[in-house]
Amino acid sequence: MSGDLRTAVRRALPAARADLKALIEIPSVSADPGATAEVSRSAAATAELFRTVGSPEVDILDGVAGGRPAVLASYPAPAGRPTVLLYAHHDVQPTGDPAAWTSPPFAPVERDGRLYGRGSADDKAGIVAHLTALRAHGGRPPVGVTVFVEGEEEIGSPTLDAFLARYGDRLAADVIVLADSANHEIGTPTLTTSLRGLVDCVVEVRALEHSVHSGMYGGPTPDALTALCRLLATLHDERGDVAIAGLVTAAPPEVDYAADRFRAAASVLDGVQLIGTGSITERLWTKPAVTVLAIDAARVADASNTLAAAARAKVSLRLAAGDEPQRAMRALAEHLRAHAPWGVHVTVTDGETGRPYGVDTHGPMFDAARRAYAEAYGAKMVETGIGGSIPFIAAFADAYPDAAILVTSAGADPGCRAHGADESLHLGDFERACLAEALLLAELAGA
Repeated sequence: MSGDLRTAVRRALPAARADLKALIEIPSVSADPGATAEVSRSAAATAELFRTVGSPEVDILDGVAGGRPAVLASYPAPAGRPTVLLYAHHDVQPTGDPAAWTSPPFAPVERDGRLYGRGSADDKAGIVAHLTALRAHGGRPPVGVTVFVEGEEEIGSPTLDAFLARYGDRLAADVIVLADSANHEIGTPTLTTSLRGLVDCVVEVRALEHSVHSGMYGGPTPDALTALCRLLATLHDERGDVAIAGLVTAAPPEVDYAADRFRAAASVLDGVQLIGTGSITERLWTKPAVTVLAIDAARVADASNTLAAAARAKVSLRLAAGDEPQRAMRALAEHLRAHAPWGVHVTVTDGETGRPYGVDTHGPMFDAARRAYAEAYGAKMVETGIGGSIPFIAAFADAYPDAAILVTSAGADPGCRAHGADESLHLGDFERACLAEALLLAELAGA
């Protein structure tokens, strides 16, 4: 059976690459209100792909107020066989500055064994990996399959709870495969077992009723931008560890990440030190991390000799597994208020929250995954954490507490630059991921 599936996947790869490129060409940026029609077009194209692969029921679900269209395709389970939910998302991140891309972000192109384009790795590869696994089985999988392709993951899945309340019965499954993570390294199949949570806020510092002349009043008068910089500097201690009191640190991971490889993947400049203490994987997966995402202040090009009355910043805090977002948000706000310099007024406005998640990987469904992925990659599957946040995983775990949740990669790796310029997909690992998923469906038929 495995040899037949390997052959079937290889035969399906030309179509898979063509389908992936066609999806990448659709600029389905869910964060852009002007791209609403493109997000709908992406959903329609995704739905049509699963119609071509024999799904007897394909729907575009857009009945949740404020939500983006999702796609649901179903294959009924043969008697006595489990049902597998295959998840991916068809929306993508904004491209940022197009000049930072080597080639246009929505014009997919292959270079040196990688496919470049926005959404190539995150997560249109996930859609096509699911599609290819089903093609390898001739559109008649040996288990029940429900394909769920979300349209708003890149904006934090804001209506997912409402979506599950309305359509949750149609998504119920024994196994959930979420193809939205990354392999630890190229050629190594990876099961993501922990994800950090997320909270963010906007902090405003106000020092004056209105801006004043820096020459006439500078010296004794604090300016808000300097005060804001001093406040933001208190978020880390002198070693670079997060200095916010009361946050959770999870148990150290077993897998490590060589510092030189991490520096290269993160594009750290020569001479720039890494911050924090502990192993790279502790700092990346099991400890909190705080980042200043943006500052509102006068542009250098528009600067005048003025003391700013107010300045704002957006602060993001990643949470280790075991932490609780609302409590962490309070800790962040309390820190910002307590460390305001010179008595400046501080206002903190809460933003998004997402729960961290840890996966228990014991049981026959996980054993089936280890066998399938090891055979497809020719390498043992490793278990890692991930520094990013995928808040909907906790929502799925709440909705389907008895389901085994497998967080996998459709070919993304540390060098894929997801969310950045020149995002790309390693095509060798994409092929292996397609085969692994086809083998997994076969393995689960006997689990």
